[in-house]
Amino acid sequence: MTAPKPDGRPAFVLHDHRRPRPHFDLRLEEGGVLRSWAVPRGLPDDPRRNRLAVPVPDHDLDHLDYTDEHKTVADTGWWEEHDRTDRRILFTLHGRAGARRYALIHTGEDWLLHLTQEQPDPEPTGSNDG
Repeated sequence: MTAPKPDGRPAFVLHDHRRPRPHFDLRLEEGGVLRSWAVPRGLPDDPRRNRLAVPVPDHDLDHLDYTDEHKTVADTGWWEEHDRTDRRILFTLHGRAGARRYALIHTGEDWLLHLTQEQPDPEPTGSNDG
């Protein structure tokens, strides 16, 4: 079982899942579980190109660091929600390589994952130049 986070911020994990077909699983901690979406082509890297995000059943929190022969952790960290409606969740993932802001847009049956045009300022690196 994954240890609780001391800072209380909700966690996320992006799994690189190679079975049954290569895809990514985006998992956001919420309400004691990991809400999960299968993202066949990975997170978008261009605001002009959305990615399909298919909702899958919630996972237990022990999936935050779960790996096996078919699944590795591509990124992990914490996430913050900025806005939510019935049709959209606007959030920032704070992962290993920094922060990226996305929107999950509900299209009816599935979702689209969108990289927002406006991105957060780069996070401080902790270096001291003085």
